[in-house]
Amino acid sequence: MGETGHHQHQQPPPVLVAPPPSQMPLGAARGPTWAPTEQLHQLQFCIHSNPSWPETFLLAFQHYIVMLGSIVIIASTFVPRMGGDHGDKARVIQTMLFMAAINTLLQTILGTRLPTVMTASFSFTLPLLSIINDYSDRTFRSEHERFEVTMRTIQGSLIVSSFVNIFIGFSKAWGNFTRFFSPIVIVPVVCVVGLGLFARGFPLLGNCVEIGLPMLILLVICQQYLKRVFPRAHYILERFALLLCVGLIWGFAAILTEAGAYNNAKEQTKQSCRTDRTFLISSAPWVRIPYPFQWGKPIFRASHVFGMMGAALVTSAESTGTYFAAARLAGATPPPASVISQSIGLQGVGMLLEGIFGAAVGTTASVENVGLLGLTHIGSRRVVQISTAFMFFFSIFGKFGAFFASIPSPIFAAIYCVLFGIVAAVGITFMQFANNNSLRNIYVLGLSLFLGISIPQYFISNTTPNGVGPVRTDGIWFDDIVNTIFSSSPTVAIIVGTLLDNTLDAKHSAADRGLAWWRPFQSRKGDSRNEEFYSLPVRIREYIPSRYL
Repeated sequence: MGETGHHQHQQPPPVLVAPPPSQMPLGAARGPTWAPTEQLHQLQFCIHSNPSWPETFLLAFQHYIVMLGSIVIIASTFVPRMGGDHGDKARVIQTMLFMAAINTLLQTILGTRLPTVMTASFSFTLPLLSIINDYSDRTFRSEHERFEVTMRTIQGSLIVSSFVNIFIGFSKAWGNFTRFFSPIVIVPVVCVVGLGLFARGFPLLGNCVEIGLPMLILLVICQQYLKRVFPRAHYILERFALLLCVGLIWGFAAILTEAGAYNNAKEQTKQSCRTDRTFLISSAPWVRIPYPFQWGKPIFRASHVFGMMGAALVTSAESTGTYFAAARLAGATPPPASVISQSIGLQGVGMLLEGIFGAAVGTTASVENVGLLGLTHIGSRRVVQISTAFMFFFSIFGKFGAFFASIPSPIFAAIYCVLFGIVAAVGITFMQFANNNSLRNIYVLGLSLFLGISIPQYFISNTTPNGVGPVRTDGIWFDDIVNTIFSSSPTVAIIVGTLLDNTLDAKHSAADRGLAWWRPFQSRKGDSRNEEFYSLPVRIREYIPSRYL
């Protein structure tokens, strides 16, 4: 065909445009993505739902067994250093049990209303050692007199330092401080509440591996695997495997003791493994009710009071992290700022009572008992309240209480390995309410977590057996405050996390920080469910001035 008079320009070939890339997440082709969940759906009983009465009493007894370990370890560690004998140790255990019951009732009825057991706190270790060392070089007519003078000094220090918690609690100062929290802060705080107690886990278990390791393995197998092998026994094993394992391993330890397995062992091995080395059953009184000023009139010394004040602040930080974990495992909303304030104020009231009655240390919310909520899938408030009946009973009838207090510490350590891990993992779940993919959030989380564990480890590693920490100035009271604060993982995590989260591009990162989800829970009326979980019983709220609510 010939060309025409009008030349036709050839068009360029069409450009093939690739289809837009898929906006699906990388893992979408491999499985579903999980939406954030405010409540754990596998909980069988939440904060205000209750199992049957027989199950309630068994679960309550299980809570008593779990909380007993810390009290026995503290009394066994410090009472001999004070100059006390086995009878003194038994009476100190009875007093701490009695006060734990009172404080648990205060918190579950008037405080946070969460199912949290209050128990003896290790945060008072440094101030306690400072008091013990102060009297170690003095001359007394007997060791028992030195013990009583030491206890009277501890009483006076607890009484004065209790007003720190009373003030920051009832003045709402602590609650207002928690308003600076976000899910980004809560994650490291709750995580290190569990992870920071690693020294009470496998290192303590390792003191008697032949008892502790079988306890750990048996607990995991019975509670997690056997319930799947025997479906009919599913709920029994899930809820009561801990009691079953404690009974079996405790019996095994008694057999080893009677068979003479530790007759030629080292003294430390005997103390950890044998079931007859506590001497509590023979020395505990049959019936004894702890009473005010049982050791004598309190002794007030400013140098020791300031150290206890530092420990009181630390227990506030530790309990705060534990309360958030308990709320998650009990199916409740995060506790509002006003609830946190009244709980810390009541914790101060409890510390005041402990000073009056003569406990060796103050109390804090029990991390192990919160872990037990997750282990059993039961977050019932009633179960924890009933557990105080066992605390009262065994604190008054000493021989019966001493029987359970003779459980070897490696058995408790094996339990802690599981329960502390559960609490640490609960802290991670708060991250779902913030932006997991924000590098800013990753930075804050990483630094808070690492320093929350690393700094206390430095302070603990550089503390002498006499309780002298790395900060050493001419003011012993100042040393005790600083060393106590920075030996606490939750306290360091709160300081670092709150500072970073509220100063690093905080305003522009409000959505990434999860504040849209978090803020309604900060006030009691911010979410309709808050009143359901945290309202006071029997119209008590009507008689409390509104400025304290």
